[in-house]
Amino acid sequence: MTNALKILKQYWNYDSFRAPQEEIINSVISKKNVIALLPTGGGKSICFQVPAMLLDGICIVISPLTALMQDQVNSLSKKGIKALNLPTGKTQDELVNLFDNLHYANYKFLYLSPERLQSTFIQKKIKQLPVNVIAIDEAHCISEWGHDFRPSYRNTNILKAILPTVPIIALTATATQQVIEDITGNLELENVAIFKKSFFRENLAYQWFTIEDKLGRLVQICRKNTSPVIIYVNSRNKTIEIARFLKTQGFSACFYHGGLSSVEKQEAFENWMTEATPIIVATNAFGMGIDKDNVKVVVHLDLPNSLENYVQEAGRAGRNNQKAFSVVLFNDNDVRIFKERLSNSLPTIKEIKQIYKSLFLYFQIANGELANAPFNFSISEFSNNYNFVEQKVLTTFAILQNNGIISLSDNYNQKSTVQFLASSNQVIQYADGKNNTQKLIQLLLRSYGGIFEQKTKINEYWLSKKLGILSNQVTTLLEKLHAESIIEYVKANSHSELYFLLPREDDRTINSISKNIHLFIQQKIQKATKLLDFSKNDMVCRNIQILNYFDEPNSKPCNICDVCISKKVSYASISDEILLVLKRLKKATSKELCTELPYQEHLILVNLQELLSEEKIQLNHFNQYYIS
Repeated sequence: MTNALKILKQYWNYDSFRAPQEEIINSVISKKNVIALLPTGGGKSICFQVPAMLLDGICIVISPLTALMQDQVNSLSKKGIKALNLPTGKTQDELVNLFDNLHYANYKFLYLSPERLQSTFIQKKIKQLPVNVIAIDEAHCISEWGHDFRPSYRNTNILKAILPTVPIIALTATATQQVIEDITGNLELENVAIFKKSFFRENLAYQWFTIEDKLGRLVQICRKNTSPVIIYVNSRNKTIEIARFLKTQGFSACFYHGGLSSVEKQEAFENWMTEATPIIVATNAFGMGIDKDNVKVVVHLDLPNSLENYVQEAGRAGRNNQKAFSVVLFNDNDVRIFKERLSNSLPTIKEIKQIYKSLFLYFQIANGELANAPFNFSISEFSNNYNFVEQKVLTTFAILQNNGIISLSDNYNQKSTVQFLASSNQVIQYADGKNNTQKLIQLLLRSYGGIFEQKTKINEYWLSKKLGILSNQVTTLLEKLHAESIIEYVKANSHSELYFLLPREDDRTINSISKNIHLFIQQKIQKATKLLDFSKNDMVCRNIQILNYFDEPNSKPCNICDVCISKKVSYASISDEILLVLKRLKKATSKELCTELPYQEHLILVNLQELLSEEKIQLNHFNQYYIS
């Protein structure tokens, strides 16, 4: 294992492996097939990246998300490791050049989606590569019982057929025993070594509080904690509203959601990572690839979509093995919204057919026609145009993508462009005496060659850092220069690219996947029900409930979740704490007491009634409690 440790130290700067990384790497190097179930933050990527670096040849990585693939490629490139993501929209000649580079330019990793793998041309080119390891990331997508089933993932077993002697490692963070068995069968893994790290996190306290004043409790949490915080909400607008609210309370907070431009995402992410803004309010678009070990608290202000999602999101706290908290603040209204949101996001077969047919009308594609070129596409604009519920359109697109009918990719790598239109003398005269404008023009001229002759890709975020101003200020300056014909500035497009993978056949296409659609919807309902059951169960330790869900029986109470604390804390001790708070505050409403005390709201209210009956406290006309 000495060579593996050298690789680990050289490229990742770690001195030792975490359990069970070493055993997994040994198995892969020994050409064994492996299934690795490691919870969020368990270091899954190292389990295939280290052996791939040790063995001659190229590692093929199957991954479901374009953005995640590009993040991993960028991360490897920064370490001096050559990696390539196979993008959509390339001509056959361009693909031939890419594969030539892979073969002859010392590349170590090829990332591609399961949909790209279906191309016979791609399969043929892969067969010609010196492949050393096949890594199937997010392998739970293979299983119909996984929380994110994608039928295209079931076809990844083609790699077993075209590369029969190459070892396969399937990795996932969340899988039940049923899912593991399904992965094994689908990939036809013989003599497979299964490594399953326990989901038990002894340092992470799962705490679910039924509470009406969620913002009051959120402020209390943020005031008590000085380490980085992630706050999850379920809408883009809510990320902005909560971040703005926290700023009014004196906190440094930023927001993050899928609708931000790549520059805005990068700025929010970096500000949080460097702790310039230690609190980030985000949708679940913020998650993949996050590796910050000192996150102390993860707060959910809305109910997560499933237990799998919850465990992954909560698991971003406490990776330094210090005491950390996952806090979920919810009430009856949240449960109602959760149920309505589920109902509003699940289209019927008839609605899916309407949405699919409308896509062809939107782009004026005739029956039987296969559109070869990608289309610039906005889901919001499309939904508004046809009065569709956007959430149902999103679910429909997920179903269509999962079944290989369309491909929808974010333009994550699209950059803004600038070209100078004015002569160099005109540019100098224009900028004279204009401080920030002059500095920006000088930086553009120094940093980007050929900017007078052709459109040149730029990075507004990088420019803002160099100039010491905000990226939106850079954008404003560029837009002003554009308006005055000094430059041509084309801002990065945040729209997506839509590819049609099949000719137009309307209902016939949807009828062919109706079984998969019913299964997809059934899974969504089942997982939502499990999540609601978990939220209501305040009798069994949260850790035990999670471990049982992931087939880990015979677990013991964690003693730090809300259920365990409620069982340990007597009514008398809660009453004593209420009296201590009232002694400090002099007067307080029940809402203020619930914000101050880390107990379930109903327990505090019961204790208040007992203290009133014992005449230890009184209630004034303003509904404030005070000590008698």
